[in-house]
Amino acid sequence: MATIIAALTNFGQSLAAIGISLLYSVLAVFQAVFALVQSTIESILKLGQSITTLVLELFQGVFGFVFANFAAILVVGGAYYLYTLRQQGKGPKVLQKRL
Repeated sequence: MATIIAALTNFGQSLAAIGISLLYSVLAVFQAVFALVQSTIESILKLGQSITTLVLELFQGVFGFVFANFAAILVVGGAYYLYTLRQQGKGPKVLQKRL
């Protein structure tokens, strides 16, 4: 009788071990799928960053040129505006001619 009980106990333990192993296998599959999705998203973001860097480096000279010209136009336009205010006598007292 003890032999049958020992055999059934071993059988139950073996079934429990198989069940736990299957559970761990399923969890490992979910972890692998999650890691794949995470890696794919990370790769897509890095690709977008690389493309953005490429475009900015290619057009850096053009953007710098446009910005410098825009700044120069603002400075010259502002100076002309202040000059015309001074000539018309409408500007602040600092800008008006001294007589």
